[in-house]
Amino acid sequence: MTMHLEGPWLSTVGKKKGKIKFRNAEEAKRARDLDASWKQLLESQGQAAEQKRQRRALSAEPLVYSLSTPVGRETRMIASRDTGHTGAVRTKDIPQYTGTKILGIGTMHKSNAVPVFSDEEAHDIATMRRG
Repeated sequence: MTMHLEGPWLSTVGKKKGKIKFRNAEEAKRARDLDASWKQLLESQGQAAEQKRQRRALSAEPLVYSLSTPVGRETRMIASRDTGHTGAVRTKDIPQYTGTKILGIGTMHKSNAVPVFSDEEAHDIATMRRG
């Protein structure tokens, strides 16, 4: 599905919320007081949000990847089977028609190759008659 068919709910420009607007100054003051009291409560518990996030990120173990040979295989390469051919792949024989029924190949429409079995068919193909 392409982007122009998606609705406005799918946004690619950002997910951050804008500035909070309050109805009046009293609500703004009350929100600031609540935010300050929340931060004070976190600090009194010894768990400031940013410090907690930093501690958790620093305490995680780093990811370690190691590449090795598969279990049970001692050799890194298995020798190929020798078939006696010098090239990588044996070439396929070119097919050739050896019968006597087909007189040739005619071109009908838009480079469409058709077999020609008789002189009448060759005439029909030359005059673009189908059937």
